[in-house]
Amino acid sequence: MEGVRAGAAIVAMSPALAGRIRYAPALPGLRDQLTQHTPQGAVVKCHAVYDEPFWRRQGLTSQAGSDTGPAKLIFDNSPPDGSPGVLLAFLEGDLARELGTWPAQQRKAAVIGTLTRLFGSRAGTPAAYYEQSWADEDWTRGCYGSYLPPGAWTAFGKALRPPIGPLHWAGAEYAERWSGYMDGAVRSGEAAAAAVCAGAAGGRQL
Repeated sequence: MEGVRAGAAIVAMSPALAGRIRYAPALPGLRDQLTQHTPQGAVVKCHAVYDEPFWRRQGLTSQAGSDTGPAKLIFDNSPPDGSPGVLLAFLEGDLARELGTWPAQQRKAAVIGTLTRLFGSRAGTPAAYYEQSWADEDWTRGCYGSYLPPGAWTAFGKALRPPIGPLHWAGAEYAERWSGYMDGAVRSGEAAAAAVCAGAAGGRQL
């Protein structure tokens, strides 16, 4: 693969992943310390697929919360025509980390157990089941995004958004509004692109 030369670059990655890039020259220490203090969250996303969204016949929306879990947040993720029916369940935080180490069939049984408890016996026999552990995904290493543990924002937060020479940062974590969401990621990307263009238009050496 041939190298690419550019006057500026926008690094559209979470701080945790951006910190794994090798920079020459190395980034300032404060920025590197920031990336060391912005870990990714832990989430396993689970889909149970049924022939139809049977819960609707029961007058249920399928949106549910459970204080026992292990799936504590559930939504109806069926396509608009209702075929098939899909229940979307999330394992989050400590539960995602713990169940993420379980054998796949044991983890599936735990999730289906929650769905059965909340929606009845029919939820216990999905036609298919799919899951994604975002902590195991090469290009995210966690979900839904980075977070700042206690003390990280006050100690390192000022290094989050400012560009470093020709390097600009963009992504959901950098958004001033809707941080952590797709809306925020788009806003952040537009802001970074505008800053690069403004620098070029102003004749600044990028």
